[in-house]
Amino acid sequence: MSSPINTVAVLGGTGNIGTHIVRGLLVGGFTVTILTRPNSSSPRPTFDPYPVRFLEVDYSSPSSLVSAFQGQDAVVSTIATAAVQEQKKVIDAAIEAGVKRFVPSEFGVHTRKEGVEKTKLGGLLEGKRAVVDYLISKEGDISWTGLSTGLFFDSALSKGLAGINIKNGTATIVDSGNELWPASLRSHVGRTVSEILRHPDITKNQYLATASFNVSQNQLLKLVEELTGKKLEVSHVNSKDLFQRGDEKLNKGDYSAFVEFLQVHFLADGAGNKLVEQESANEKLRLQTEDVKAALRGVLEGEGLLAA
Repeated sequence: MSSPINTVAVLGGTGNIGTHIVRGLLVGGFTVTILTRPNSSSPRPTFDPYPVRFLEVDYSSPSSLVSAFQGQDAVVSTIATAAVQEQKKVIDAAIEAGVKRFVPSEFGVHTRKEGVEKTKLGGLLEGKRAVVDYLISKEGDISWTGLSTGLFFDSALSKGLAGINIKNGTATIVDSGNELWPASLRSHVGRTVSEILRHPDITKNQYLATASFNVSQNQLLKLVEELTGKKLEVSHVNSKDLFQRGDEKLNKGDYSAFVEFLQVHFLADGAGNKLVEQESANEKLRLQTEDVKAALRGVLEGEGLLAA
């Protein structure tokens, strides 16, 4: 049996998903250190009533990283996709410092799913696959756990990544709009990471998948209109046209094509990327699935968009 994990260093702990992972870890009873780059302009969030330590680290300096990882049982990385290759030197430093578990920056698309590597989206995420491959090669020195979560439900609705933008009242339905896709509240992602580290033996050297629920665009559209009391401005797009738009962007060196490829991956008819029960880690980690309507209600309330 592995020794328990108590102390956790989080890279990117002030970002979009990092703050939710930090809070999940703190609620789970872990002692957390957030690593930040020197002179970072990102505000330092508070996690009341839980104490958290901030530590400036030079990511380009192996000795700085090794020093930061001293006394840490686990490292959780939420480094942005564009910089994921930096994780290899972070992993090397973690090994040198005696860290037991590394959780790489996955959290989204299931990059290990068969066939993903052959897609345009998979090409943009190749750096993530390479990091997990590197961790597999280092299993004699450090254990690891990868985690896919589907779309971040709350932020996707605010940014329109799922084709439905609650802030501007629009919906772009891909194909029929009936394809089910996995979504996770960011708080659910935080709880999942906490449970992974609370159960190091059953999560060791594995790539896991979780989601709060599966949902379709049409289901979501109906619920948004019901809960806001307003009709959304609805348009439709063929997934082939959406893919072509992304391809044209990418050919011009415009990497915002990631959004089009992401939407095709999850929303296109026949995409087949919903999280099925036999592939879900929810039961293993004793995580409850959540109610779509209740989750949406919370998001809309937070944005001040819930009908009176």
